[in-house]
Amino acid sequence: MPGSFPRGDRAVRRLLLGLFFLLALGAGAAAWWLHQPLVLTPARMVPGTTSLDLSIEPGTTPRGVAQAVADAGVQVNPQALFWWFRLSGQARRIKAGSYEINPGATPRSVLGMLVRGEETLRTVTLVEGWNFRQFRDALAKAEQLRPDTQGLSDDSIMTALGRPGLSPEGRFYPDTYSYAKGSSDLAVLKRAMRLMDTRLASAWAQRSPDLPIKTPDEALVLASIVEKETGRAGDRPMIAGVFCNRLRLGMMLQTDPTVIYGLGARFDGNLHKSDLLLDTPWNTYTRSGLPPTPIAMPGKGALMAAVQPLATKALYFVARGDGSSQFSASLDEHNRAVNQFQRGQNPRSPQNP
Repeated sequence: MPGSFPRGDRAVRRLLLGLFFLLALGAGAAAWWLHQPLVLTPARMVPGTTSLDLSIEPGTTPRGVAQAVADAGVQVNPQALFWWFRLSGQARRIKAGSYEINPGATPRSVLGMLVRGEETLRTVTLVEGWNFRQFRDALAKAEQLRPDTQGLSDDSIMTALGRPGLSPEGRFYPDTYSYAKGSSDLAVLKRAMRLMDTRLASAWAQRSPDLPIKTPDEALVLASIVEKETGRAGDRPMIAGVFCNRLRLGMMLQTDPTVIYGLGARFDGNLHKSDLLLDTPWNTYTRSGLPPTPIAMPGKGALMAAVQPLATKALYFVARGDGSSQFSASLDEHNRAVNQFQRGQNPRSPQNP
């Protein structure tokens, strides 16, 4: 009859339809599986979180990546995951690194994360005004940062950073630095050092023409003193102006933070008269000019204040007790300010006319 199929053709047709149905069924199941949340093993989770750590070493094959996902604590067939990586056409684009697999992750989202290289980052903060010892302490406590500098002296660290013979003090820019889990603390130090190089060079290029300091290193030392003398941003250019006036006149800087720095571990939290008389390379009460190294790590505000100090006649300043400073052009004015703000005397009283 017209339109009919021979018996053999009908059998082939049924077979093809069956195969098509099976392929469609398999494709649908695969699509469903790719979007299903993966089950994470609680016992393997990062303490205090609901995520799993996943580390992919450089040179790991796609099959090895799939196995690493399973080994991390994801309850998945690594063979199935490997074939998904291959069929996606992106298996060779997977990037090495440290990752976190979070609840709700699917085979599709895991591959996307690995291809995009969305590593899990941690941060460590270097605070303005910190010295190098404090920064080393912060690095030692930073989460999952490899302590390659542990046991190294400051000199050895600077040699490892390519700056042998240079004091580390003040050479690292205060900022918050991100890093992948397992990164070296030397890598963080190198970034902070290079950023300080950049910030210092930029500030020095904008310096006032009549500065009494002659080099970027001297600017760094002065900026570190300004940083330690006040946390009030608006006072920094004025304080830098006072120190520049003193340098021009050959007066001693007589700034307490340099004395405290020179005391090191001997400083007990209170500055005594005997401390001011104890000669160290950083004691600006016993030695003229700038100290030999910075005493802290200055931020951008202190750097700019050091190279663009405010024009002033002031030669003295004293803390008011509210974070700001009182500036004076003469010693008599300064003594009255000290009596008022440090000793609580009325500036108009008979004892302080």
